[in-house]
Amino acid sequence: MDGLCGDGDWEGLVDLKGLCRHAVDRGKQLWAIADHIEYRLALEAPGEWAGPMVFEGAGRFTLGPLPEVAASRHTWADLAAHLPEGPARTVTVYERVVRGEDLTTVHGIDPYMIEIPLKLMEWEPAYAVATYHADKAEFPPPGLPRMKEEALPKAPLPSVADAEAHDALLNLARAWTDESNGRAEAVAVHGSAPEAIRSLGPSRVRMEQVRPRLAMALMAWTGASGGAYGRRPGAAAGRYGAWWAAAALTDLLEDWPVAPDLLGEAIGELTWYVWSDLVPPTGWRFHLAVEDPAHGLAWALAAVDAK
Repeated sequence: MDGLCGDGDWEGLVDLKGLCRHAVDRGKQLWAIADHIEYRLALEAPGEWAGPMVFEGAGRFTLGPLPEVAASRHTWADLAAHLPEGPARTVTVYERVVRGEDLTTVHGIDPYMIEIPLKLMEWEPAYAVATYHADKAEFPPPGLPRMKEEALPKAPLPSVADAEAHDALLNLARAWTDESNGRAEAVAVHGSAPEAIRSLGPSRVRMEQVRPRLAMALMAWTGASGGAYGRRPGAAAGRYGAWWAAAALTDLLEDWPVAPDLLGEAIGELTWYVWSDLVPPTGWRFHLAVEDPAHGLAWALAAVDAK
């Protein structure tokens, strides 16, 4: 496999993949090699060979979802003519959008599958994206500011019912909690961001106010991540999760798909914080607090995962 990739013998690699798939009929368990060949083709081969590897259900046990893998090294123009029809094609479009391509003129994809713009808005961040290699992958998180240690209020406030925001925040870490060792808690209170954090349990934390751009980047990174053992959803799914959570926090879900400029303005009216408990950081961690001064509401989320 490595030799064929090194020689650029993509036809030979496809033939090898077929042999590995058919070996199962003779009791030879070579499906994992076939999966990895699909990954290598999506990553390294020209678009005419990479595109056909991107189909629903492909690459189940690879280092990342094949729409993201292919989009990490190919432009939409490289792939468009060679991608099969179906959901994976739509996801690939959005993976290229996360990486900065304006694809608003693209036709022939499912308009109801993701329902967010086919270009980055001015108020959106440069999202953290995966870097894939032949034998490993890197998923760097957005950089966090230096946080100051603060004492929180003495007594926690009672939580208030806000199912939409609660579920949207927890859904960002769904792969961590459903497929890995992770745990996540979210709460809403009538009060401030420190009071919301206190309602999760900590009495003393480090925290710092951040801009909405960084908050969106962090939400998207979490939503894209599989944590320690979960299947990575990918950057397109992460961006969608960040938009959905932002719309829930700004009471705009009833208007979904939300007008992009309206959402950008609405998240600018909230106050966003990153925070950390005083436990030494290990594994995957995401701590966010949000305050709505106009309505006297605040939310906090704590999500962690470890090997």
